[in-house]
Amino acid sequence: MSSTSTAQPPARGVRRLGDRVFTSLSTGSGILILVALVLVAIFLVAQALPALTADPSEVRGGAGLVSYIGPLLFGTLLASVIAVVIAVPLSIGIALFISHYAPRRLAQALGYVVDLLAAVPSIVFGFWGLSVVGPGSRGVGEWLNEHLGFIPFFAGDASTTGKTMLVIGIVLAIMILPIMTAVNREVFLQTPRLHEEASLALGATRWEMIQQAVLPFGKSGVISGLMLGLGRALGETMAVALIISPSGRYSWELLSDNSSSTIAADIALNLPESSGVASSTLVASGLVLFVLTLAVNMLARWIVSRRAEFSGAN
Repeated sequence: MSSTSTAQPPARGVRRLGDRVFTSLSTGSGILILVALVLVAIFLVAQALPALTADPSEVRGGAGLVSYIGPLLFGTLLASVIAVVIAVPLSIGIALFISHYAPRRLAQALGYVVDLLAAVPSIVFGFWGLSVVGPGSRGVGEWLNEHLGFIPFFAGDASTTGKTMLVIGIVLAIMILPIMTAVNREVFLQTPRLHEEASLALGATRWEMIQQAVLPFGKSGVISGLMLGLGRALGETMAVALIISPSGRYSWELLSDNSSSTIAADIALNLPESSGVASSTLVASGLVLFVLTLAVNMLARWIVSRRAEFSGAN
């Protein structure tokens, strides 16, 4: 009587070789990212240390590190906020049109266009802002300065060159629009179909259905897309460096030539010619931008992680 051997399935809890290799590679990749982040932070701190410990008179500008970085940080935040204020409603409107209004073929074509815009180099946007948006904004700037000059944002002498903070904000808004629109589109498309049909069945119009079902469901996704766009606007370099006429002062004036510069643009313009404490000062400003951008992206990831806790039943 012959005995037949049958292949026994692997014992429960025993992991196959492929699973172990994949887990090891994934874990190693995650650790590598953390190590790279820590090394970058250590490098920035080490390079910025001479400026942090130097006498204020030795720092660029001669008034101390805070006096030098403060206006740059202010300009960075101001330009980014302007970009976000312009881009958020546009990205929501475009995403809603693609996801709930446009015919299928048109929606697909617009989706491809949005994704392609994200691949356009920033220097192209900079040239576009310098040669098209800047000159085209002079008439609008003069009108705003004449009729709304009592508002601090539109006070001062209107620029005759178009190299203003308002132009920077518009260019940055166009740059961050694709990524924000892509995130909003994907979130809106994930709205439970039952929620939309229930709203329509109760007699709601399409816009009322969007207000009742789509926007509440996608709120956290819109916020996370906003944070991702803000993170890119904070670190943009070449587009700002091509357009802005920097000045080391705090300025709310959006139409003036003497607008505050940004940290990234200041580093790009001055680092090649700097050395010693001056170079360390620029690295210190880069460290401030690094911490700010890291905080924004961590906040975005936290919001995205909360999105996983939302389901169609809650």
